[in-house]
Amino acid sequence: MSDTEIPDEIATQTLPLDAWHRAQGGRMVEFAGYHMPVQYEGIMAEHLWVRESAGLFDVSHMGQLVFRAEGGADVVAALESLLPADIAGLAENKQRYSLLLAENGGILDDLMVTHLPRESPFAADDEAAEPAEPAGWSPLDASPTDPDAPTFYMVVNGATKIDDIAHLLEFLPDGIAINHLEEQALLALQGPKAADALARLVPGVEAMVFMTAGAFDWNGVPLWISRSGYTGEDGFEISVPGEHVVALADALIAEPEVKPIGLGARDSLRLEAGLPLYGHDLDPETTPVQADLGFALSKRRREAGDFMGAEPILAERAAGAASKRVGLLIAGRQPVREGATVVDASGADIGRVTSGGFAPSVGAAIAMAYVPTELATPGTIVTLSQRGKVHTATVTAMPFVPHRYVRQPKFLGGPK
Repeated sequence: MSDTEIPDEIATQTLPLDAWHRAQGGRMVEFAGYHMPVQYEGIMAEHLWVRESAGLFDVSHMGQLVFRAEGGADVVAALESLLPADIAGLAENKQRYSLLLAENGGILDDLMVTHLPRESPFAADDEAAEPAEPAGWSPLDASPTDPDAPTFYMVVNGATKIDDIAHLLEFLPDGIAINHLEEQALLALQGPKAADALARLVPGVEAMVFMTAGAFDWNGVPLWISRSGYTGEDGFEISVPGEHVVALADALIAEPEVKPIGLGARDSLRLEAGLPLYGHDLDPETTPVQADLGFALSKRRREAGDFMGAEPILAERAAGAASKRVGLLIAGRQPVREGATVVDASGADIGRVTSGGFAPSVGAAIAMAYVPTELATPGTIVTLSQRGKVHTATVTAMPFVPHRYVRQPKFLGGPK
């Protein structure tokens, strides 16, 4: 093929655990440009296993990025120009959910950002990682990295990571280096027994609390572990060099609490937890106010109004959004899927279902939808239309099942 020829399709890529998934009986599908397991023994059984014990997910398709300043640049100010989170107030080894926003206030991606310790936990960060810099950029063009400047780790969605990097390169100021840690794999261990299982292999993780992270060692292999996840359960996300991920996955599923879990159960678990999925419940046409993600807009940042998309977002927040993301309990057991519409008494479309399915832990069909704000109050009855059939649903608060994160105990005052 000549340099000017462009293939009609980009080949589906494989992840470091591809052969491992197949050996475990995983049924593989294409997701976010990668071959990934949708299930092993069945979505229902896997879902319930995670709620009762611990499940291992391969999320290596997601983008892992490290941001650092060079030549006196301010990486905190740079990230705060694009994210509405309070990056300045983020302590080392703490992480925060945030949003990558467009100038019109739309959501380009949702992500996790962590303040790294001074000594990088990633051996590949300075050596093997690919600098995500424009063509023609050379390390010789940059000033030396300031060893005292903060560095940040970001996990972005797999389907959007290339566009995210392009957006970051376009809008971040000079002097901010981005390393895309393509040699790192990422595992998620989720469920009420996840801490017990992981602590046998990596002592000390049990002392962590939700939304904290730290560097650990497993048989000489460096691990970066956060206590977080995408199921509503307690759990951990583990960044590991790709060359060691098979050995780590084998060690984890050797623990009696742990089984491998596919994409199907990951989706039903996050839906029950009320967690949005980018590209379905969130997109560039949706704002944080409409998506009911106001908690991601830091108070300090709202007051300053100096992040991308701030003007339209803050105006909408003050005036009220025309529509809002809500949970729905569907009457009957037939699921209502993404693409169904919310209709008024005349049958006209007034909203849209963005995620839906049967919820094993709830024992009912549930969904997420965008409805007019006047219909967003829990208890409101709405009508849905799917492939010519009409369904009734009740607006309900999310999550559909309680979150079971292990949080820092609240200080309630002095001795009693």
